[in-house]
Amino acid sequence: MLQINRQWIFSQVPGPGPIKSSCFDYQENNLSELKDGEYLVKNKLLSFDPTQRMWMQADTYIPKIPLGSVMRSLALAEVIKSKNKKIKEGTRLTGLFGWQDYSIRNGNDVFPDVHVPEGVSDEAAMSIFGLTGLTAYFGMKSIGHVKKGDVVLISAASGATGSVACQIARLEGASKVIGIAGGQKKCDWLREKAKVDDVIDYKSESILDQIKKYAPEGIDLFFDNVGGATLDAALVNLKLGARVVLCGAISAYEGTSDPAIRNYMALVLKRASMKGFLFSDHLHLMEEAISKLGSWVESGELCFEVDLQSGLENAPETLQRLFDGKNFGKQLLKI
Repeated sequence: MLQINRQWIFSQVPGPGPIKSSCFDYQENNLSELKDGEYLVKNKLLSFDPTQRMWMQADTYIPKIPLGSVMRSLALAEVIKSKNKKIKEGTRLTGLFGWQDYSIRNGNDVFPDVHVPEGVSDEAAMSIFGLTGLTAYFGMKSIGHVKKGDVVLISAASGATGSVACQIARLEGASKVIGIAGGQKKCDWLREKAKVDDVIDYKSESILDQIKKYAPEGIDLFFDNVGGATLDAALVNLKLGARVVLCGAISAYEGTSDPAIRNYMALVLKRASMKGFLFSDHLHLMEEAISKLGSWVESGELCFEVDLQSGLENAPETLQRLFDGKNFGKQLLKI
């Protein structure tokens, strides 16, 4: 019996502003038979990340998504049929399986599929132990070198990456952790659940004024997910020898805001450093990161939130939630 595979096909590069539904075409296709060495996975959870918009527009650290192909995304899936001796049926995997029900794999992909350890829930595998949680760990530890006594500022602090970065700073002994988020609900969560010391609501407060209020002597470490005016405000409030970690710049991804940085000379005056990084550069630290994050989660010292939408038909709208600021925590979609 032929199985139908529902798919969203990337058909149009988005222009400035929100991602339109016309950027995707919905299709249903019959699955082909497996060849020797191949295995069939059935997607359970799709991951939604700001970088997907970059993949749609240009070559980045990986080639852009070709028009006419399945929309690229990380996903968690279960192997339901296998003709590959190394992959057993019932195995859970994460990989770039895309916006579809099924994916035929052969184990020789440029970005290999990753086994999900037993005892780790699907949602945890795609959040705290997935791309966003590990990115926060790599950025704070390997790039930011967070240490005891630091005054730390994090933008997009209630997001999937920022919320973990905040808590890592606290757990590593920062003297003060300041988070920037939008809206009362997100700010309350940061104070009450993530135990952030001070929170700036960018929707109702001046970021520049509030940084000066909460860190009158300056910032030792800034973990930035936003860029633009938020980064500019942080630069003029750096301490001598401060570190700035560039994780993302979601304010510029839609092409409707000015990404220019005007206060970069603060890096010279404060003898500060600013460095970007990619998740893929630090895979050698994955075992360490998962072990440390796992111990914090198990002890109750680190919490994480998942925003779970449902239905493959809602994939385009779920991606746009990230840029509208509607997601609360890691944005996932259950198929």
